[in-house]
Amino acid sequence: MRKVLATCALLCTLCSFIGWRQSDFNIKKLKKLYRVIQKLRNSTSKDENKRLAKAESIRDSYQDYLNLSEEYLKRAKKTYDQCLCSFKAPQALVEQLESYMKHAERQIDQIRRRVLEGEKIPHDEKIFSIFEPYTEWISKGKAGVPVELGLRVCVVEDKHGFILHHKVMENETDDKVAIEMVKGTIERFKNFKMCSFDKGFHSPDNQRDLEEILLTVVMPKKGRLSAEDKLREYSDEFIQAKRKHSAVESAINALQVHGLNKCLDHGIDGFKRYVAVAVVARNIHKLGSIILKQERNRERLGIRKAA
Repeated sequence: MRKVLATCALLCTLCSFIGWRQSDFNIKKLKKLYRVIQKLRNSTSKDENKRLAKAESIRDSYQDYLNLSEEYLKRAKKTYDQCLCSFKAPQALVEQLESYMKHAERQIDQIRRRVLEGEKIPHDEKIFSIFEPYTEWISKGKAGVPVELGLRVCVVEDKHGFILHHKVMENETDDKVAIEMVKGTIERFKNFKMCSFDKGFHSPDNQRDLEEILLTVVMPKKGRLSAEDKLREYSDEFIQAKRKHSAVESAINALQVHGLNKCLDHGIDGFKRYVAVAVVARNIHKLGSIILKQERNRERLGIRKAA
């Protein structure tokens, strides 16, 4: 609604329309009601009457917020219709207004269904960013950061610390991309014969198919291990490879520290381009550190020989 009102005000200024002179004040009124419902909490009292009264108060606050939003949305639709008939209105701005109004209608509908009617909103109906609609809700299950908003990125790193292959995962989980990542890496690097994975990549199909592609597959199984699984996962080769797997965390951390914790480009194509550039930058950084190390070693050897 904030973007709806601001866009309406801008269009009215460009097209010499009237009706949104108090747009800043209108936004403040909406924000005030929004802050009220942000702070609301259901009562934990043992008195049922108090719990019911609090629940009724919460519904009333949400209803006030929805009523004001719908009132402004009706006015915005009139402005939108005016702009369609005006040659002064920039088409791109009009399309933005239409998009923002659709998002507002969807959000109003979901709030009414969830809060006033007690319905659980299906996950696939939710949108976590009106500016970057591809944004996903990622449940990491880790202490401190249980949830993140963004897109998953899968990387394959070699023993020297270079990232060989990467993939931006849209509506995909780790177990769905394991085969694709391995095949994509083999296409680029024919000597790629062994790979270590996190537990999230495991599935019976992945285990079976990867064993046909690779000489060694280090993929810990989720849940209880069978006798066959124990024989495989307790082997010396499996244990040694699994211990080295944590080295990929340095690549992940390097990508995040050097800019990939937040994407500054817009759109899904911009996101993928940003990730690809970050991967190239990481590899160049790694190559530079190797060259500097070699130069330092040569300098030390030169000093020793001279001595």
